[in-house]
Amino acid sequence: MGSKKLHAIMIGFCYQGHIIPFINLAMKLASNGCAVTFVHTDYVHHMLTNADGVVDADPFLGARQSGLDIRYATISDGFPLDFDRIHNFKQHWEAIFLDFPSRVDELLGNIIPSESDDAHFLVADTFYSWPATIAQKYNILNVSFWTQPALVFAIDYHLDLLREKGYFPIKAGDEENVIVDIIPGIQPIKTKDLMSNFHDFDETSTTNRIVVEAFQQVKRADFILINTVNELEHESVLAINQKQPTYAIGPLNFTIDSTKTAVPKSLWAEADCAEWLDSKPRGSVLYVSFGSLAQSNQQLAEEIANGLLLSGVHFVWVIRNGADVLPDGFENEMCKDQGLIVSWCNQNAVLSNPAIGGFLTHCGWNSILETIWCGVPVICYPFFADQPTNRKLVVDDWKVGINLCDGISVDRKEVAAKIKQLMSAEASNGLRDEMKKMSAVMHSALDEDGSTHTSFHQFLDHLWARAQPATHA
Repeated sequence: MGSKKLHAIMIGFCYQGHIIPFINLAMKLASNGCAVTFVHTDYVHHMLTNADGVVDADPFLGARQSGLDIRYATISDGFPLDFDRIHNFKQHWEAIFLDFPSRVDELLGNIIPSESDDAHFLVADTFYSWPATIAQKYNILNVSFWTQPALVFAIDYHLDLLREKGYFPIKAGDEENVIVDIIPGIQPIKTKDLMSNFHDFDETSTTNRIVVEAFQQVKRADFILINTVNELEHESVLAINQKQPTYAIGPLNFTIDSTKTAVPKSLWAEADCAEWLDSKPRGSVLYVSFGSLAQSNQQLAEEIANGLLLSGVHFVWVIRNGADVLPDGFENEMCKDQGLIVSWCNQNAVLSNPAIGGFLTHCGWNSILETIWCGVPVICYPFFADQPTNRKLVVDDWKVGINLCDGISVDRKEVAAKIKQLMSAEASNGLRDEMKKMSAVMHSALDEDGSTHTSFHQFLDHLWARAQPATHA
């Protein structure tokens, strides 16, 4: 590649599910000879600093000490640190639309002249609506990074077609089982399995505006990276690649060592969690985690809690605000011999423990990739965003999981029955066999001659080929 170096300027996203794969993409780029300037918002940096006793939220300190060229910076999103970005979602995103691009513009203006020998390129989350415009201004390549499944990307990519045919947004009163069969390269899909923004009747809502503007911009990207495995979503990846250069480079949810083992940042936040799991028989424990935004639903928590008790199955439940939403006495008295409540634990470390036999999840994409890696079948209860579509992949297409309930409402008796079904080896043998196959495919993808390894290095080669003429201009 000569004396010049590829230099990635990476602008991290503001939501938890996007942070880990973004950080690991930065590590992967740096490990393959790229310089990286990684930028988090001040708020995300603050959130990481105050999480679980972390003193220094620079995620690349160790990488720099080992010789990788990664610089870490922060940028303001325009709000004070104590501003509630979730409850003030619309106000926050109005600023992201209107003010944040100028902050990024100023940042790139400061970075690029000081490193004139580097061949710069921008790596931004697909959900941002400004990357194409800013990359064009600085005459640098624009790499769009998608942290959800390729199926979801392919659906959103064809919003104009879906709008034209009356599927976006889904009209009030439409049946949930209407079949959408017009998306290029995508198998027919029921409307109930489309992402939650399709069910928002207001096409001008903030959520729909985020998606619409993002997918207008992404069509101007030079390259698209997707946190998935080609063999798991071949048709969707192929459909996108026919439109723009697309590379399946997942899973990017953890660092992988030379023995193909997921290496967690720290093994446990709760010292007794590892000991508790190690004391339980192989495959006997259900892991329960619904993600940060779903943990304040008291009615759901009560039904899950009582369903767990009725099932008689051992469990580890990650719930940050347990005292606020769980039944009185549940943690200290009702489940003390059956389960363990923790405020946080390293999910990869838990899922890879031999005692874990199942995972009750909201179907966030990170969780799905991690549970496949560890070969753990799932019970699905999706909430919003891409989660209903992820559920379709898990239950209907890949057949490595079951639904928590047949409808929307959660009943403790049904919860108990589904837990028993998943945790019974005899009842779930088919699921476990399919999950073993899926896990083997994912592990193989990361071999030296595997699809992920090959795809990532093809991306680097194509990136350098595109960047080189500009550096010699």
